[in-house]
Formats: sequence, C-alpha cells, structure tokens
Amino acid sequence: MDLRPGSPQLRDEAELLNAPFRLRVLTPLAAMLLVSLIDYFSGPDAYLASLMSVVPPLAALTLYPLELVLVSSLGMVLLVLLSRYDGLGSVHDLRLYHGTLVAYAALTLAGAVISYLRVVRARQLVAVSTVAEAAQRALLRPPEPQVGGIRIAVRYVSAADSAQIGGDLYAVLETPYGVRAIIGDVRGKGLGAVRTSAVVLGAFREAAYDEAELTGVAMRLESSVSRHVPTDEFTTALLVGFAAPDTAELLHLGHVAPLLIAADGTVRTIDPPDPWVPLGLGALATGKPRPWTVPFGPGEVLLLCTDGVVEARSKTDGAFYPLAERVPPLVADCGTDLETAVARIYADLLRHTGGRLRDDAVLLLLARAEPLGPPQSADRLG
Repeated sequence: MDLRPGSPQLRDEAELLNAPFRLRVLTPLAAMLLVSLIDYFSGPDAYLASLMSVVPPLAALTLYPLELVLVSSLGMVLLVLLSRYDGLGSVHDLRLYHGTLVAYAALTLAGAVISYLRVVRARQLVAVSTVAEAAQRALLRPPEPQVGGIRIAVRYVSAADSAQIGGDLYAVLETPYGVRAIIGDVRGKGLGAVRTSAVVLGAFREAAYDEAELTGVAMRLESSVSRHVPTDEFTTALLVGFAAPDTAELLHLGHVAPLLIAADGTVRTIDPPDPWVPLGLGALATGKPRPWTVPFGPGEVLLLCTDGVVEARSKTDGAFYPLAERVPPLVADCGTDLETAVARIYADLLRHTGGRLRDDAVLLLLARAEPLGPPQSADRLG
C-alpha cells in the first residue's frame, strides 16, 4: 500500500536537510578544487581566480547559513592565494582583484540569506506534509491486506504536491452484511474536497454497518451530502458488497465503471444497467438507486478506480490511459499477489503520463481470499 505522502521535490528537500555535512559540502568543495586547478595550470598570465565567485551560490543550494559562511571563507582564502599566484602587477589588475573581493563578499552575504530562506521553506513544507499525511491517513484509514474474506491492494495519489491530500476517497469495511467497499471522487480539489470526502466516508462507515441493503447505504450517503455539503458540490461513487460467496453486488452513483479481470486474464467492463446520479444531485433524480449483481468467484479480480486513472493523458499524444487494454498483461501472472498487480498498473500509468499525474487517482483491487486448507492436527503442528 502506498499513500504517497510527499512529492519528489519535497522528499528531496527533506533529505537534504538531514544529510550529513560531509555530503552537503561536496559541491562547493568540488567547485573550489576545480577553479584552483584551472587557474594553476593556466599559469600566472591568466587571471581565473575570479571564477571562485561560483562558490557562495553553489553553497546556498546545500548548506545552512553558518556553514555557508565558513565554506565561503575558505573560498575567499583560496581566491587571495590564487590572485597572488597570478601576479596582479598593474593598477588595472588590482582594480579587478578588489572588485572580485567585493563581489565575492556580496555573493556570500546573498547566499547566506538565500540559504536561510531555503531552510525555512523546506522546514515549513515538511511540517505541512507531515500534518497533511496525518490528516490523509485519518481520513483514508489504510485497510489491512485482507478484510474479511476479501484481499485488497490500493494506490492513492494526490495531485496536490505540497499537502498531498485530495478529494478521491475509498474505504473497505467488514460489516454484519459482509465486506463492503466504496470508491469515490469529489468534484474539485483542496480543502473543500477534503471536507466533502470526510462527510462521505463518515456517512459510509456508519451506514455500511446499519443498512441491510446497498440502496439504504446510498440513500444515507445522499442525505449526509445534501445536509452538510454546499449545493454546488457533488461526488461520484461506486458501492460494492460481498455478501454472497460467488457474486458481488454493485451500486453505481455516476462513477467510473469497474473492471472484472477473470482468472484467465480476460477483462470485462461492468457497465451499470441502471446508473444513478452522483451524491449531492439526488434531488434531480426520481426513485432510488438500484444495485445489480455480477458473478465474482475465486481467482477473479475487481478493479475500481477514479477518473484520475482513466483520464490520465499521454505525454506524447494526449491520449487517455487505456486501462482495459493494458491491464491483462500486467495482472496475468500475478496470481494472488494483488500488491504486485497494483504496483505494475501504477508504474505503467506513470510511464503513460511521463512520470506525473495531473489529477487525484485511486486504484483499488479486490479479490476473494483463498480458502484455508484442512486444519492440521496437534501432532503435526508439534
């Protein structure tokens, strides 16, 4: 399971803050060594010591302010030594030398300020990411690899790079009426979408235990969204129930149709016979949402996703990700290892988009657990 709590840039900055000094100082030291060698082998007739001015800007990228001042001071010493080696006999040369010293000192001061701002920003981002990760985990409580008789694998990715929290939602619960799952997609992003996700998930966690039918669960969700969410917001959702041993019950609320992957690798899109409107738009529809059942036995995998997956565009030609076409070879030889299967699908999705998704996305794989073998005797266990 991978909730992806930090963007690559944020992880890099956090790692840089905690990296040992001997690693962070390598870049400015390498620059000092390179400038010294170039100036030395160019001979006294070439004044290249001024190239040492690259040291403070480079140090600002990796060092803390005090570290930068100390390392830049070493660079200043080398600049003076190299300048003496180069001669500097004329008045013009001395003016250039003094100008280089002033510029170097100014770059050191500016570098220290930039380093301070970089460290403050990185610490703020780490703090925001930590809080957002805690909020995300509280909201999307990661399920165990198996809930009741259903095995689970999930990938969640948020398009919000700094906070890593978005409006896609999922949950899998074991209830008195069998295992029940929900996947949904809130219209919009940001804190408003997070609040709506909290309303939907909170209502589902209550209704899934109380309502004997999925229709009752859906109506409870609709009531909560209508009561607590602004009228211009809506949420697409798909409810799944596993009460019977060889079937799955589904209820469609304007969401992406799921895929059923058979044991032989064939894939079928499960289009709803009677689709209903998304949550929050129930006042525009007549009647009640009605679930339908599909065969779902051992060896089969039910793939649920949000539109961030099927609407992910190719970096080359802008085409949508062809999930139903790409799934068979990615899942075919995984057997009961759902975690490997979802990791392959997610990796293929990133290859399609060029390494980054522009929208929140959830991939949720569900399969029946393998039946346990006959119990062993106490003698054999001993």
